[in-house]
Amino acid sequence: SNAQGTTASEIVDNYFENVGGREAWSKIESFQMNASADAQGMTIPVTVINQKDGKTITKFTVQGMEMVQGAFDGNDMWSISFMTQKPEKGESEDAENIKRTIGEFPDPLLTWKEMGYSLELDGEDTKEGVDCYKLKMTKKPQLVEGEEKDNIVYYYMDKENFVPIMQEQEIHSGQMKGKIAQTMFSDYQEVDGGLYYPFSITSGVEGMGGQTIVLESLEINPEIDQSVFDYPGDEK
Repeated sequence: SNAQGTTASEIVDNYFENVGGREAWSKIESFQMNASADAQGMTIPVTVINQKDGKTITKFTVQGMEMVQGAFDGNDMWSISFMTQKPEKGESEDAENIKRTIGEFPDPLLTWKEMGYSLELDGEDTKEGVDCYKLKMTKKPQLVEGEEKDNIVYYYMDKENFVPIMQEQEIHSGQMKGKIAQTMFSDYQEVDGGLYYPFSITSGVEGMGGQTIVLESLEINPEIDQSVFDYPGDEK
């Protein structure tokens, strides 16, 4: 622990105080991000819907075709294949892993105690030129090829205003196995109800650049047609 005796809990309390308050955050049942991403010089509109019950979908339009990635309908994960343009279910292991995270919404830093996670201050670091507190969150293990793997996420909290500017997590499978996935958060803006949310989110692999999504709006508790999450592939 450092000289000031700052604890992980105090850092997180300061974070929520600065982004609208725990009470307002705990009232969120769902949100819809309306955003855009740049890919090979094209601007691609992206919609992400997340719900408290774990249901989620990411939709985007490429050359007039609506694509879906990483959808979860409560039972199965599914996406629309780039190759066939048809919906395909994900692995049952992926669905199991997402089920283990239900309850993190709207932010694991809000719900970590209820989830039974551990959170500790793991020193200080500098990221993107910003002095940060480094928080280590240990979540429920994730399944990787049938084996339980540690699921540890590091949050780098800006020492000045306590918001996360980066999170890091080791990649456990695929061609990037062993590398570090990084998500950068910037351009915090006020949204409905006095909440502050990062309007620029860059996801990538350490040292390899990333893909930035820029929000146009974040809708809190919008009306959502629940059928949007349903896997469309089983219709006869």
